[in-house]
Amino acid sequence: MRFARRRLTDPVLAEDLVHGVLEAVITGRASFGGRAALRSRLVAILRHKIVDLVRQRVGHDSLDAAHDNNSDDDGERAAIELTCPQPRPDEVAVQRQRLQRTLQRLEQLPPSLRRVVELRVLQDRSTRDVCSTLCIREQNLFVRLHRARHALAG
Repeated sequence: MRFARRRLTDPVLAEDLVHGVLEAVITGRASFGGRAALRSRLVAILRHKIVDLVRQRVGHDSLDAAHDNNSDDDGERAAIELTCPQPRPDEVAVQRQRLQRTLQRLEQLPPSLRRVVELRVLQDRSTRDVCSTLCIREQNLFVRLHRARHALAG
């Protein structure tokens, strides 16, 4: 079992393969001539079954190939790091809390700063469009945005 579990990531699959080896030996499909120790013969049969399994799954993505490529010089295997592009539920909760706080702070801004943020950041309107809507110069827009961001961050 230890040999199979070290070679396979799925303990249920490892158990199935060991069971298959024992069944093959008991039913006589795998002959044992006594030329080697029983344990080494069983491990050899198990090794062949694992190779057969890998050959059957050639079309599937294998984590073992990536795992083997991450080996150290000492022969130790490096851990495979799997990342999901989607945020975890705890990260989503933190993002929602931060958004809620930011929206509350946005409501507390003076109307001139709040309007600039709403138009330029939230509505993603162009600098020229925001300036013409509010009848302000571009430089004044940038100053208001700077002040609003500073107030929201604090």
